[in-house]
Amino acid sequence: MIRRWAVLPAMLLAACGADPMAAKQATLDGRAPIVIAHRGASGERPEHTLAAYQLAIDLGADYIEPDLVLTKDGVLVARHENEISETTNVADHPEFADRKATKTIDGQEFTGWFTEDFTLAELKTLRAKERLPSLRSTDYDGRYEIPTFEEILDLLAAVNKGRKVPVGVYPETKHPSYFASIGLPHQSVLLTMLDKYGYRGRSAPVFIQSFEVANLKAIRAKSDLPLIQLMDGEGGPADDGKTSYAAMATPAGLKAIAAYADGIGPNKAMVIPRGTIGTLGDPTSLVADAHAAGLKVHPWTFRRENYFLPLADKGGLNPAGHGDLAAEIDAYLATGIDGLFSDNPREAVATVKKGSVP
Repeated sequence: MIRRWAVLPAMLLAACGADPMAAKQATLDGRAPIVIAHRGASGERPEHTLAAYQLAIDLGADYIEPDLVLTKDGVLVARHENEISETTNVADHPEFADRKATKTIDGQEFTGWFTEDFTLAELKTLRAKERLPSLRSTDYDGRYEIPTFEEILDLLAAVNKGRKVPVGVYPETKHPSYFASIGLPHQSVLLTMLDKYGYRGRSAPVFIQSFEVANLKAIRAKSDLPLIQLMDGEGGPADDGKTSYAAMATPAGLKAIAAYADGIGPNKAMVIPRGTIGTLGDPTSLVADAHAAGLKVHPWTFRRENYFLPLADKGGLNPAGHGDLAAEIDAYLATGIDGLFSDNPREAVATVKKGSVP
């Protein structure tokens, strides 16, 4: 049975004698959920650019999220993937035509241009572009460079001067076992950079995330910074073919994660599944089970375009049109999630601050 209590008006619930807040579950620490700007304000600017991060900060995001890959000369840069044809104008640079290659990464074959085949100086000649041009504006294509992780931390250092509550950073190590296999491991350069900028201890405004397991355990052996185990609705960690994310999401699996991480970042469908026609179903026990293991829960990713929204929250038939993102977020807030990733921090921050559960 499809239950749509999460989008019923509060007045209707009250009229039926129900407390509209009764269904809302608490976060792990009782604090308000955090809003993580997914690749910056990536619904309004090309993702992983300083402009996207700055806009996300201006819109009130609690954390900004850079996905980190490495250059040929070992510099951490922010890109969703190390293959960069979808997010840069590299294909328009004839001087790099011979860098196009086909590689197998995490068991999948990709053809394009890869950050590890470029020095930082070469990457800085490229410009970012919108990854989803059929859904979002391309007006800002060609304006922004690929930022280094250090440049992102410089931005945060400037922004956080005088702030009582700093904006945090939420880096993801992308394909860490692959990069380690080619002699470009994330761990040491990542931890060195974070330490340089004063990110130390359990209360530092940082979460380090990964879909893999071994690199998180390696980081835990060297650091007490907060860690997040990412999980998808299908498959499993690329560095462990014997383990599935489904198994990791069980009470026993969550207990094992708690031995090295501080929380999980699940695909949001693992928290509230969707039915075959795109409706939201009943919440799973994942949030409660994770909280029982002492783990925070930060699901991904919340986007305002109709293409991504549940059926009841769509704003029309145009996939690029904007629907009711607040209603979708409210449904998830009711489960007790501790934070969420969103391409649209404007809407996400407003919804979390409003604190409503319809």
